[in-house]
Amino acid sequence: MTNIRAVSKLAGVSIATVSRTLSTPDVVSDKTRKKVEQAVKEAGYKPNQLARNFRASKSFAIMVLVPNIANPFFSRVISGIQEAAKEQGYSVLLGNTRGSIERENEYAQMVHSYQADGIIQLSARYPLKEIVPLSELPLVNICECFEYPPTPKIELDNIGAARAMTQHLISHGHKRIAVIKGPAENTLTLARMKGYQDAMQDLGLAIDDNLIAEGDFTIKSGFEAVGKLLALKERPTALFCFNDEMAIGAMKGAKSLGYQVPADISIAGFDDISYAYYSDPPLTTISQPAELFGQRAVQLLCDIIQGEVCPNTRSTLPFELVLRDSTAKIKPQY
Repeated sequence: MTNIRAVSKLAGVSIATVSRTLSTPDVVSDKTRKKVEQAVKEAGYKPNQLARNFRASKSFAIMVLVPNIANPFFSRVISGIQEAAKEQGYSVLLGNTRGSIERENEYAQMVHSYQADGIIQLSARYPLKEIVPLSELPLVNICECFEYPPTPKIELDNIGAARAMTQHLISHGHKRIAVIKGPAENTLTLARMKGYQDAMQDLGLAIDDNLIAEGDFTIKSGFEAVGKLLALKERPTALFCFNDEMAIGAMKGAKSLGYQVPADISIAGFDDISYAYYSDPPLTTISQPAELFGQRAVQLLCDIIQGEVCPNTRSTLPFELVLRDSTAKIKPQY
């Protein structure tokens, strides 16, 4: 088995220098670091991770709290986290919380037992029962964000994105625009509802409460909700779903009732998951930079662990309106 002595010989430096380069590369010169890294690669040396962790009093692991690991959007965020974590020398632990407060608390406690160095929380909830300083619980909150306690956050302009999608539908002549939203108290639901309402009110269009249906961000809830909306005496001509899964379910539901998309009803989503492009017809949606969420979160968390970030740090990522074939101009009424 290759050992650190072989690396030392290949690099032409002392064993102590090799050890220092592997544990704290920032304290050696770039020239020395590159020599050691090349020697490690040539020798196929695998440092003792457990010993490294013990010396540094770190686990070199990041805990990611995910409300639903099966959600395609979250899968892309996790991919970005894993990519960035690897570059930073961290492994990733996934906690599939299924929305459970108890599970979030259990996973968060792993930081205190030195099984993880920090947390990336994808839900709008502080994961510990008792609030502790950021220095004791390094935490980044992304995607679904909570306001208290103050915690570094990365989010999307959900209000602006929902406004843009609603304006797109209005520009195609639609006035009776229905919505399938997420759970009532969800922060994404609240922000996207505001964007929808702002766009409607800006143009003096009435907001009919009968056109607002509640879903739970699943395909099934979209399928079920569209049936109720299309059964209305004055049915909608367009439908904005607050995520792509509900939109895909709504398209299937509309077709099962004999309606054509977009000839009879335009349908739009939010997220731009991979299935959106391949749905029939391809789905008009809001694209979020999911992988970038994950990459930025890791960078920010590493800064927190180093004590370089204040709790009120907040950044907003851009969205893109992606126009496909599921939306069209309203048919003239004769």
